[in-house]
Amino acid sequence: MTLRLLGLGDNTVDTYVDRGLQFPGGNAVNVAVLAHRLGAEAGYLGCLGSDEAGRLIVNALLLEGVDTSRCRMLAGDNARAFIGHDGNDRRFLRSQRGVRGQWDRFSPEDLAYVATFDLVHSSIYSELDAELATLRHAIRRFSYDFSERWTNTNLAATLPFLDIAFLSFPAGSEAECRDLARRCTEAGPELVVVTRGERGSLALAGGVFHRHGITQAHIVDTLGAGDGLIAAFLLAVLEDKGIPEALAAGADNAAAVCGYQGGFGHGAPWSEAVETALG
Repeated sequence: MTLRLLGLGDNTVDTYVDRGLQFPGGNAVNVAVLAHRLGAEAGYLGCLGSDEAGRLIVNALLLEGVDTSRCRMLAGDNARAFIGHDGNDRRFLRSQRGVRGQWDRFSPEDLAYVATFDLVHSSIYSELDAELATLRHAIRRFSYDFSERWTNTNLAATLPFLDIAFLSFPAGSEAECRDLARRCTEAGPELVVVTRGERGSLALAGGVFHRHGITQAHIVDTLGAGDGLIAAFLLAVLEDKGIPEALAAGADNAAAVCGYQGGFGHGAPWSEAVETALG
């Protein structure tokens, strides 16, 4: 039976200011697309703007075969991140929030749709904190990426609703990463993954730690690499593969994502002059 994964929440258009390019993205969007490329049936539910950026995302999702039937298409600007580069290293410049967090409420039809998926994945950028209790009743298995923005406060508020948590802690020592994972599992999730940049990743499941390094890659663009890890890891877990195998699959897919620009491609030209005119 084909696995079904829903990306719920954040989206953005990653705008490479110095290269004049824009790419559809956002953690929930990227994980849905990359999971679909690995064989899952995938959907995305989020708030998209009526501007060029919103159209770029929805068109890319449709081309990728990701279901968008429950998306909210709202009047206004889509979320957008503005990015510069030093070689292949990204430099965040600023962001535009747009309509991304204008959820209003989840209807019974929304919740019934969410309930059809084997796993729902969201992130700290999704502006869904007030809806987690409502959503949890409809979600079979809930995965969530805190990125590097985790704090004691947002962990305490969110972890009790989760089955799987991802956190990034590239500056942390081995001991600090293990302590973080332990604290998270004590608050709710059965499985916690801490990514450590060039030092690979570790996972805590059933009281047992697992470690894995990175897969060497030909790096074109590192944007979306972490989302590639998440997508492959989640599918391996849903297929009842062991945690070491899931971490290895995640590392391999992260390396593959580094081989092209953007979270999953579909780049389009962008210029500030055009953006200003359209706005």
